[in-house]
Amino acid sequence: MPALPERVSLLGIRHHGPGSARMVLAALETLRPELVLVEGPPEADGLVEHVGELVPPVALLMHDEAEPSTAAFWPFARFSPEWQAMCWAHHNGVPLRFADLPAAATLGAEDEPDPVSVDPLGVLAEAAGFDDPERWWEDVVEHSGAGDPLALATAVTEAMTALREEFEDHVGPRTLRREAQMRQVIRQGLKEVTGPIAVVCGAWHAPALRELPTVSADNALLRGLPRKKVSGTWVPWSHGRLAAAGGYGAGIAAPGWYAHLWERAEAGDAVPRWFARACQVLRAEDLPASTASAVEAVRLADALAALRGRPSPGLAEVSEAALAVLCGGEDTPLRLVHQQLVIGEELGEVGAGVPRSPLAADLERLQRRLRLPASATERQLRLDLRKDTDRERSKLLRRLRVLDVQWGEPDSTRGLGTFAEAWRVRWDPSMAVAVAAAARHGTTVAAATELVLHQRAGSVEKVAKAADVLWYAVGCELPAAVTAARRALDRCAAAATDAVELLSALPSLAGTVRYGSVRGTDPELLRLALHGLLARGAVGLPLACRGVDDETAEHLVTALDAAQEAAGLAADEEHKSLWRNALLKLVGLDEAHGLPAGRATRLLWEAGDLDTDRVAARLHRAVSTAGGATMFVTGFLRGSAALLAADPRLFDLIDGWLTGLSAEAFADAVPLLRKAVSDFSAAERRTLGERVATGGGGISAGDGAWDEPRAQRLSAHVRGLLEGAGR
Repeated sequence: MPALPERVSLLGIRHHGPGSARMVLAALETLRPELVLVEGPPEADGLVEHVGELVPPVALLMHDEAEPSTAAFWPFARFSPEWQAMCWAHHNGVPLRFADLPAAATLGAEDEPDPVSVDPLGVLAEAAGFDDPERWWEDVVEHSGAGDPLALATAVTEAMTALREEFEDHVGPRTLRREAQMRQVIRQGLKEVTGPIAVVCGAWHAPALRELPTVSADNALLRGLPRKKVSGTWVPWSHGRLAAAGGYGAGIAAPGWYAHLWERAEAGDAVPRWFARACQVLRAEDLPASTASAVEAVRLADALAALRGRPSPGLAEVSEAALAVLCGGEDTPLRLVHQQLVIGEELGEVGAGVPRSPLAADLERLQRRLRLPASATERQLRLDLRKDTDRERSKLLRRLRVLDVQWGEPDSTRGLGTFAEAWRVRWDPSMAVAVAAAARHGTTVAAATELVLHQRAGSVEKVAKAADVLWYAVGCELPAAVTAARRALDRCAAAATDAVELLSALPSLAGTVRYGSVRGTDPELLRLALHGLLARGAVGLPLACRGVDDETAEHLVTALDAAQEAAGLAADEEHKSLWRNALLKLVGLDEAHGLPAGRATRLLWEAGDLDTDRVAARLHRAVSTAGGATMFVTGFLRGSAALLAADPRLFDLIDGWLTGLSAEAFADAVPLLRKAVSDFSAAERRTLGERVATGGGGISAGDGAWDEPRAQRLSAHVRGLLEGAGR
């Protein structure tokens, strides 16, 4: 088999390795090639010219034009060897092309899986006496700042050649196809230039490129690859996404550390600077970290490296020294250093001249205008909707959520009133795929959102889903979408006959009514729809609770709670009365399932529509019925225990029912009751437990005397019930 011509130099690298990046730069300066080939998708060749407009970390985003959500990323950090090769070619005016399988063969393709792969670095590290391949590579390459870079590249290739020969059965069909495509690109390069060619590829692939089989042999390997039209662009990336913990399979665990090594390589002060930065991180959190402690940490890291025979401290030594000296042996401050420095959240930038979809350009324009930059660090936002800028920010975040770009997450834990919102915003680079997918719907964020909402309104079939579409349309402040969603709601409501379905739509609709005026929508038009659903749901409620199974009863309880809250928020007195009468009918219906009947009794009691005498009578009637007593009590107990604990008569009724249960019946009731009291606060559970333990529930023998053994047994049962609910 013909050998690769000598004018082609193979630079086998470790992806995202700073030592490999230095080796590549030094080799390129030595070779001064006429052509540079880099592992990557060939469809991205036209994007190389924009390298000068990028600030890493960045990634190539390639997606299927027919299905933009089918996409893949090729990330690069400033310390990635491939990135440094691109920068060298850009600054020296040397053409650069990508050499690997086309992205079209990768996106969504079901390729024959490779066998269980061998870790080449792990094998070499084990042979050298290292238990960690990362540390071995650091010692051999990352800390190698001298010597002939071409000799180093040759040594890496020879080591990998030996491994490939030993583990030949671990090389799968996809790897062989990739390498066949790389050789095809090399052949084309040999025809185009007469001078040196540099090939930057993963070290594992270098041995397969040392020889050139026949063209027909490689063509045979590449036959039948998927074909599709692919588009691409550059997008910002982050250190968090580069980290292995961030989900990128070919990533590294410490991108922040490697960025630091790259930045401080020439100065030679990587370790002292690292501890200085660690002290800054700790002091920012009001933790003690003095200059003297940083000096001591440097000494300890150097000593650890010397004891282990390492050329200089690596991440392991630095972390151990930080833990011992800066963090006082505590893991919590070390985790802070790890997150902010070892990983980091540096986010790259993409220049205005880089091609992107009109929708992506519109989003960037809105981010600049609203002073809402994309950041990889989570940020808390409090928006006052009476201010134009804050209202526009809210509209943008809501519209993006409709487009499945989850940049912002509403913070529902902070009650701020009608005119204020709280958001948590954090930009994940993978959201670029969602932006690319949304571009099919329109050229602007507003137009795309409106089209999506129109489509949802046209296809929705359930009342609750239609109410959700209306909620989003009002929040996005898109009048045409509001009209379409309102029609969809009317259509679905007209076809609905199930009380649960009608009532389940009320929470979204009530929120829409409440906030409609803030969003420029007439709330009275929305209130009419709410009243119609509430009236129809109220009429059908009692009948809907008869003859149902336990699962349906659970759905009914959820609908009851939702309708009760909605009626209180947005209904007028007439419809509140209508709803109250429906609950009263349900409470008086002996044939109703105990769970919704008990819950309705509790809601009426809390609202003051049933006094203690009437509640006690209904409870007594329920607990006198063996079949439905547990369900009724379970429904009644849900919610807060404050009113129950304050009313001795009701407490005694339930207590008396519990004490009268046989051991078998009590065991059957425990799972339901435990679920019912799970909403009780810890203080409420403690209060009820103390009342039972002290005899506050009236536990007596048949002659009215206190029954101590019975009290102890019941106390143990109830304490177990309450403690179990708290777990």
